[in-house]
Amino acid sequence: MQFNFSPICFAPMACGTLTLMSLSKTFQFSATNLQDYAECARRFQLRYLLEVAWPAPEAEPVGEQERQSRLGRDFHRLVHQHLLGLPAESLSATIYDPDLERWWRAYLTYAATLNGASALPEIGLSTALAGYRLVAQYDAIVVGQAADPHRFLIVDWKTYRQRPTRAWLAGRLQTRVYPLVLAQAGAPLNGGDPIRPDQIEMRYWLAEYPTAPETFAYDEPAYRSDLDYATALITEIAGRAVSQGGRADVWPLTDDVRRCRFCNYRSLCRRGTVAGPLDEYLEEGEAAGGDEPSPDFDLDWGQVQEIVY
Repeated sequence: MQFNFSPICFAPMACGTLTLMSLSKTFQFSATNLQDYAECARRFQLRYLLEVAWPAPEAEPVGEQERQSRLGRDFHRLVHQHLLGLPAESLSATIYDPDLERWWRAYLTYAATLNGASALPEIGLSTALAGYRLVAQYDAIVVGQAADPHRFLIVDWKTYRQRPTRAWLAGRLQTRVYPLVLAQAGAPLNGGDPIRPDQIEMRYWLAEYPTAPETFAYDEPAYRSDLDYATALITEIAGRAVSQGGRADVWPLTDDVRRCRFCNYRSLCRRGTVAGPLDEYLEEGEAAGGDEPSPDFDLDWGQVQEIVY
């Protein structure tokens, strides 16, 4: 079957001849939407400005993709409820999948090492930046790590199937935005005193590799660098929206077409009509390891940090 995209606009709000939704001053930036923009400006435009709901799967088979996504959400919910004080035994009785059971048991072992510290689940913070709000929804912030009441450990639960490299994680906007927002807006968690960058750590706890999390220390130079970068990125996005003069010009598509195989807008952008296979996605993601891992293969089933239960 052939598709002719020329005579019909399947997503009217996305057509270049119509009016673009402006970037409202109430728009909230996050690690997720900034990552979208950094990878493909067009994807950001379609998803957040034009609000195009394009009915295409990110990967095939859809059933397995949905299963993995559901497991990631359910794992986050279990951890959240446990950190709120629900008994582990009661929560364990609700588990229905062997993968979820394995992750849960690994988490309980890890949680036992946090004794003496206060773990605050699902904390949301925001800060003013470049005329907008930059928000972060934390899986957990652990206060008092290593018996130091002035240490703040950001913990993010990840259910990646393959282990990402440290270099790849370091390059993610989440690794930069989360400590930045905590340093900017975390005073209420510190008795009203600002949190210094060197009091902050960012940790990715990997459900498939529970005894080897990736932890990133923070300091003043990193904070300044992240502040400048996030400010410049938000300013660029806002400027691009304003410069269009109300016309929905197409924002630049990524130069790396490999990303498009696993983007639900691929057909709208005329970069394919069939989703990439899930097993190929995961295999290539694993093969992308090394000093310069590719962010193309970021199918993170636990990417639910902006969902508050």
